Amino acid sequence: MKNLVPYSTDVGLLILRIATGSLMFFHGTGKMSDFLHGKDDFYDPFGIGGVASLALVVFAEFFCSLFLVLGLWTRFILTPLIICMNVAFFIYHKQDELLEKELPLLYLNFVALFVMGPGRYALGRKSTPPVS
Repeated sequence: MKNLVPYSTDVGLLILRIATGSLMFFHGTGKMSDFLHGKDDFYDPFGIGGVASLALVVFAEFFCSLFLVLGLWTRFILTPLIICMNVAFFIYHKQDELLEKELPLLYLNFVALFVMGPGRYALGRKSTPPVS
């Protein structure tokens, strides 16, 4: 069965995955550093403690974004990233002006990647043909 998705769509998904994943990875390196240095006063929106909240954010922003760049378990690892950016936009930056919360809003393009999938150029791409 022939793949009906044009190569340009897969190249676009590759660029989107690498660009947003890389930017999020580098954004998460500061939080990873905070975590490794024992920072315990991180914002705690769910009452689980600052360290646990920071650990969840590090998992999403640092580790999940790395897997996103590689195209491994794409939809699975996008779930924590989408949740993290929703919390950042709707809870942490709730009272801020748009310019203060535009970065988490832009990262909500993770939803598009979740819907579209990783594309043809991903390490975790399924080898089964697409359903037409």
